[in-house]
Amino acid sequence: MSARDWMDKDFYGDLGVPSDASEADIKKAYRKLARELHPDANPGDAGAEARFKTVSEANGVLGDAAKRAEYDEAKRMFATTGGRGFSGRGAGGGGQEFDLNDLFGQAGGAGANGGLGDLLGGLFTRGARPGGSRPQRGSDVETEVRLDFAEATKGAVVPLRLTSPAPCTTCHGSGAKPGTSPRTCPTCAGSGLVSRNQGAFGFSEPCRDCRGTGSQVDDPCPDCRGTGATTRTRTITVRVPSGVEDGQRIRLAGQGEAGLRGAPSGDLFVTVHVNAHAVFARSGHDLTLTVPVSFGELALGTTLSVPTLNGRVGVKLPPGTSDGRTLRVRGRGVSTRDGVTGDLLVTVEVAVPPTLDTAATEALTAYAAAERASGFDPRARWAGSR
Repeated sequence: MSARDWMDKDFYGDLGVPSDASEADIKKAYRKLARELHPDANPGDAGAEARFKTVSEANGVLGDAAKRAEYDEAKRMFATTGGRGFSGRGAGGGGQEFDLNDLFGQAGGAGANGGLGDLLGGLFTRGARPGGSRPQRGSDVETEVRLDFAEATKGAVVPLRLTSPAPCTTCHGSGAKPGTSPRTCPTCAGSGLVSRNQGAFGFSEPCRDCRGTGSQVDDPCPDCRGTGATTRTRTITVRVPSGVEDGQRIRLAGQGEAGLRGAPSGDLFVTVHVNAHAVFARSGHDLTLTVPVSFGELALGTTLSVPTLNGRVGVKLPPGTSDGRTLRVRGRGVSTRDGVTGDLLVTVEVAVPPTLDTAATEALTAYAAAERASGFDPRARWAGSR
């Protein structure tokens, strides 16, 4: 996409957010629109499909901090100059007008004078170089997946169904009708850039004849109309690594939208949501759980049978254990793909019986008397007893 094409778009308006919207607001707006406009939810609706592509493109720019900063700066400069330009001075000191679009190309060989393209060229072409074309890379795509707690801790293979631009299966991304091939653009000799001079300055800009791709298609593919990409629904398999946490983002390189005319595809970012477990919780790589125990078990000691991710394990409770104490079971936590394994943290919590029968009441009364006779005072060191 040329710089002027970029300037003609209102990505904030496409997503319905203000220009100072936060990253979270942009993501929220995109997800809402993507759900409403998704082709699966609007079968046969060409208008909804077009809007889906528009909001996806807007999210591809505004959802990337670096791209968004470049877009904002470009819009600011374009608004300041009205799209016409600055006033430069040639070698003789006279005023020389040049169009702002001259700044949008990557700087070419400007000689000793360098040229303003050296300063601002990379702002819009994202690394294009004379002698090597860089067709437009596909936009990144975001989606979400929800896993059970056990799946997140042990890892899982999840199928994802996506509807987005993908390489055309008819022309294999070339944009040319099967049996034909794109030809090298004669205007830029395949570089995707053309250079020109104005006054003392030399500039390089995307070739208008091939739109910066470096090639031209004389007989376009009937399915993708020469773009090399079509919108289709596809199912991909995502391997979620063991130990993934709620809210973690996984990047799948090259699984996003297809680039135009064989350009690299964007990336797919999968946000993982993990369902809560009835017993376990997580603290980093450690698993935590709370086990109810009786006063007698705390006072006399016992061995508790507690669950883990792989069966049950015995945890020894020493005599005189205090309520709320946490015991550690090594190596029974969450294992990650880098070889790190956490521990199981077992916290004991005394459970008080709501009612007592006669025998239990008499026994407990006798114990309370014996406890006082022994001199034990549970509040001896409590600050409120002074």
